[in-house]
Amino acid sequence: MTLDDLHSQLSPRLLEPGQAGYDSARVVWNGMIDRRPAQIARCRTAADVSAAVNYARSAGLSVAIHSGGHNVAGYAVCDGGIMIDMSLMNGVRVDPNLKQAYVEGGATWGDVDRATAPFDRATPGGLISATGVAGLSLSGGIGWLRGTRGLSCDNIEAADVVLADGHLVRASETENPDLLWALKGGGGNFGVVANFTFRIHPIAPEMMFCAPIYRESEADDILPRWRDYMATAPDEVSGLAEFSTIPEDPAYPKETWGTRVVALAAVYDGPAETGEAVTQPLRELGTPLLDFSGRMPYTTIQTLYDAIFPKGRDRCYWKSTYLKALDDRIIRDITAGLAKRPSDMSYASIWKFGGAVQRVKPDATAFGDRAMPFMLSLDAIWSKAADDDSNIAWVRGMWRDMQRHSTGRMYLNFPGLGEGESLVRDAFGAETYKRLQAVKRRFDPENLFRLNQNILPG
Repeated sequence: MTLDDLHSQLSPRLLEPGQAGYDSARVVWNGMIDRRPAQIARCRTAADVSAAVNYARSAGLSVAIHSGGHNVAGYAVCDGGIMIDMSLMNGVRVDPNLKQAYVEGGATWGDVDRATAPFDRATPGGLISATGVAGLSLSGGIGWLRGTRGLSCDNIEAADVVLADGHLVRASETENPDLLWALKGGGGNFGVVANFTFRIHPIAPEMMFCAPIYRESEADDILPRWRDYMATAPDEVSGLAEFSTIPEDPAYPKETWGTRVVALAAVYDGPAETGEAVTQPLRELGTPLLDFSGRMPYTTIQTLYDAIFPKGRDRCYWKSTYLKALDDRIIRDITAGLAKRPSDMSYASIWKFGGAVQRVKPDATAFGDRAMPFMLSLDAIWSKAADDDSNIAWVRGMWRDMQRHSTGRMYLNFPGLGEGESLVRDAFGAETYKRLQAVKRRFDPENLFRLNQNILPG
C-alpha cells in the first residue's frame, strides 16, 4: 500500500504536519511527551486500521497506537512514524442479555460506563474516566471493582485484532485462544484491537465512596491500622492509601492548603447503606483532617479523579513495584522516602490486592502471578521542564530503595518511561515471558508493534 492509497481511504482523516488538527491529535496525557508523527491515521473502522498497518509495514515506519493516550511512557505517539488514532472508534453496545458489552478499541472508560451504568451494570475499569479501555486492559487494569470482579483483563471474553500482516482475526476461547491469553496482560504487542467483548456485572445504583483524609505526619500510625482493616475487609471493599498535598484550591478549606496528607480511599461494591457501615472504621483510624466520603452513583465515582490528571498539562514520571508485605518497617521506609519528594503535585499510592484478583490462577492470563498483596506506585508530577531531573531522580532512587521489599515485578501500566533492558522480562517473570514470546513470534514475528512494553519475538 502507498501513501496515496492511504490518503484515498482515510481522507480527510489522514493528518500530516502543518494540517489543521494535527497538533491537537498528537497530544497525549503526559506533558513531557512531544513527538511528531509523519502521519496520524484517524480510523473509524477495522478496515481503516488494516490500511494504516499495511502502509506502515510496506513503508518501514514505526507504529504508535493511540486509544486514550494515558500511558505515562507516551507510547501512543511516535516521532516520524504513523500514529494509528483510534479515538473515533469509541462505540459501546450492551447486549440485551446484560451479560456482555461490545467495546470499540478507541473507547474510554467513560464511554463504557455511560453505556453500561443505566442498566446497573459495569466491567472493571480504571480510576480515571478518560483512560483508554485498550491500553489499560491489555496490561491488566486495576480499579474499584477488583475485589469482586478482578482486573479489567480478566473480563475480556473476546477481541477482534488487526495483525501485523493487516488481517483481522478473532481471539476467543475457541478461536486463537493463545492470542486471547496474551491479550490479558501482555500489552499491545500482538496487534491492534478493533473491538473487545467484555463481561459485565450487576452494580448497585448508588455505591459508597469512602475517603477520609489524614495528615501525612500521622501515616506511620494510621497505615498499620489501614493494613489491618483491609486484611479482614470483605471482597466488596477495594481500596488504596494515597499520598498527596492539598492544593491551593477553593474546593479545600484554605487553612489546609499545602498540607501533605494520606487519603484512605475505598469503594464498596454493593448497596451504599451497607458500604457506609462496612467502611466506617476507615473514618475512625484517627482524626481526619477532611472527609470526602459519600454515597454516589458508580459513574460519579469513576470521574472523581479526572480533574486531578488533565490531559497534556503536567509533566509526569510514574513507576511501580509489587510489595511482598506491608509490615511496620516497610511502612516507615515508604513514608521516609515520600517525605523527600521534590514536587507537591506528586502522588504515591499503596494499592491493596485480594479477593477476585488473587483467585485467578497464575497461568490463566498473561498478567501472571497474583500473589502480591500490595503495590506501591510512585507518581511524580510537576509543571516545569527545569524540574525534570530532580523528580525523575527521586522516583528512580526511591524505586531502587524499595526493591528490597519487592517481589521483583511491576505493573506495566506504570513503567516509568519504559527504560531498562530487562524491565518487561522481569515484570512478567521468565516463564510467562517465554510463553508470550511464542505468541509474539506467531502473530508479529517482525516486531512491527514495538512501541509498547515490548516483548521480543525471540
